Amino acid sequence: MAGGRTGVANLRGPRLLSGAGLLSSGDLRGALAQEARALGFDCVGITAPDTIAGAARHFLEFIEIGGHGDMDWLAQNPERRADPRGLWPDVRSVIMLGVNYGPDEDPLAILKQRTRGAISVYAQGDDYHDVIKKRLKALARWLVAKVPSEVKVFVDTAAVMEKPLAQASGVGWQGKHTNLVSREFGSWLFLGAIFTTLELPHDGAEVDHCGSCHACLDICPTAAFPAPYKLDARRCISYLTIENKGPIPHEFRRAIGNRIYGCDDCLAVCPWNKFAQEGRETKLAARDELRAPELAELARLDDAAFRARFTKSPVKRIGRDRFMRNVLIAIGNSGESTLAREAERLLADECPLVRGAAVWALRQLIERDGFETLATKALVTETDNSVRAEWQTASPHREEREARLRMRPVRCPHGSRRRFAAPHHEDH
Repeated sequence: MAGGRTGVANLRGPRLLSGAGLLSSGDLRGALAQEARALGFDCVGITAPDTIAGAARHFLEFIEIGGHGDMDWLAQNPERRADPRGLWPDVRSVIMLGVNYGPDEDPLAILKQRTRGAISVYAQGDDYHDVIKKRLKALARWLVAKVPSEVKVFVDTAAVMEKPLAQASGVGWQGKHTNLVSREFGSWLFLGAIFTTLELPHDGAEVDHCGSCHACLDICPTAAFPAPYKLDARRCISYLTIENKGPIPHEFRRAIGNRIYGCDDCLAVCPWNKFAQEGRETKLAARDELRAPELAELARLDDAAFRARFTKSPVKRIGRDRFMRNVLIAIGNSGESTLAREAERLLADECPLVRGAAVWALRQLIERDGFETLATKALVTETDNSVRAEWQTASPHREEREARLRMRPVRCPHGSRRRFAAPHHEDH
């Protein structure tokens, strides 16, 4: 966002030249905080762009060991993410802002309702990117009007390390689960950033208040934290259900339970949430239809219905097929045999990712003999190798069945009968 002359040229010692005359940097800092709160931000802090060198080292180690999984965008141009000046050399101050999205009910309670899907708190309302970016732009325009300068705004869409910058600016600290924690708002803050060419007064960094607590590490269903303050995204349910584009690895399917988009376990269990407050932004509040949706209803969504249901929701960005994969894993974990019909219907879905998840779900819900019958029929016509592999893995007697298939009589081209079928190969 352009704002006229660069802010560096407008610095006059400890005072800044504004439209109303000389304005002290302290006065500007106070006015900025007041305007931010008027626009709906719940906290604001300012830091220099050179304050996250330690976090940058941890980030590069994270990339080096492959902890980012398939999120290749994290590994692209790491030097830009490691230092705000790598993204924009002219930045002199980073304004970090937070919006509270505290839930109005316990996010863990839904996990006991096995026939309903658990959607992460942040995704039950409108997409925070859209809500917060408008506010960031409004605050940036206000700042440029006060003091001519250059600014850029970011909300989780660029190579910006928001959490370390938020800690450096005093907004909160990164807990042992690597997420931001606030003494005032607990675990429930959306973050946005304004980079500016102005030399603004910097706030002190927040210190770590986790102490000896390790509740967030203990509750993780998939053991995604190899050590405090370290995350292996490849084991994280949020990664597996959102960023992961392929089948969910078998070792994590049971642990996912009924979580169909993201996971709040490590956030919700944090003791600092006793100070958290319910979010005040209605656009970010949970929609009734996304609080505890019925898995059976979700399983019937076609692409158009999926898009309509999740309009303005972050869920929409993963698309219907990946979402249906998640729903089917939850169906398989439900223990509810009446949901087997939904899984069986989706065996004929156009998407192999969905068909494969349907195989696994069905195996969890129906008797062995019934599953074997379906598997025998499906392997005759299924052409996708990944789906075939799901059938073969899920079938406890697959070797016997394959032997029977190899032994079945077939008709030769000239009308006579060969005694046995040709050996079966997965790529047929």
